[in-house]
Amino acid sequence: MMNEYYELLGLNESATDEEITARYSELTAKYREERWQDGEAGNEAARMLTKLETAYREIMESRRNQEKNTEGQTSFEEISALIKENKLSEAQTLLDNFNERSAEWHYLQAAVYYKKNWTNDSKKQLEIAMQMDPENQKYRAAYGKMNAKNNYQQQQAYQQPQNPYQNAPYDNQMGGGSTCSNCISCCYTYLCVDCLFSLCCGCR
Repeated sequence: MMNEYYELLGLNESATDEEITARYSELTAKYREERWQDGEAGNEAARMLTKLETAYREIMESRRNQEKNTEGQTSFEEISALIKENKLSEAQTLLDNFNERSAEWHYLQAAVYYKKNWTNDSKKQLEIAMQMDPENQKYRAAYGKMNAKNNYQQQQAYQQPQNPYQNAPYDNQMGGGSTCSNCISCCYTYLCVDCLFSLCCGCR
């Protein structure tokens, strides 16, 4: 359809914005004069004016959206770099400047919240990202690891505190047994979650 709009103006997609505007003005001036003609000639000129207006609007809107997407991608890369450097305030400022918030925007917002240890807020942002882009494996992997972290924390909260030295074999008291095993499990879980944003968007 976009090709047809360019053809209506007698241009191709390599034309500049100035060339498009100039051609649109030239053609509309022509058909404004012709629409006052009698019979079918005047009717055809009126139809052409409508087509030209639609074509010009769609072409220019498409170009604006393309510019926004390009700028947005550049901004996302900048935000990722800031998060990686732990410059969270600067990253948040850039995020707040976005008018349109895509799935990647919510993913990066989740990364900022995670760095601030705001786990619930981070999880909510990841859920929004997945709703907007359900096929994105990066978002799903991050969400799965975050759930694993939350589940581990809940399990630890329900465990009764014990004296690690009470009724413990000698090797447990020296750092072996279940106490050390729990420690390793805890460290592994947090390491996985800490990597979730560094692996996906370079946020470390």
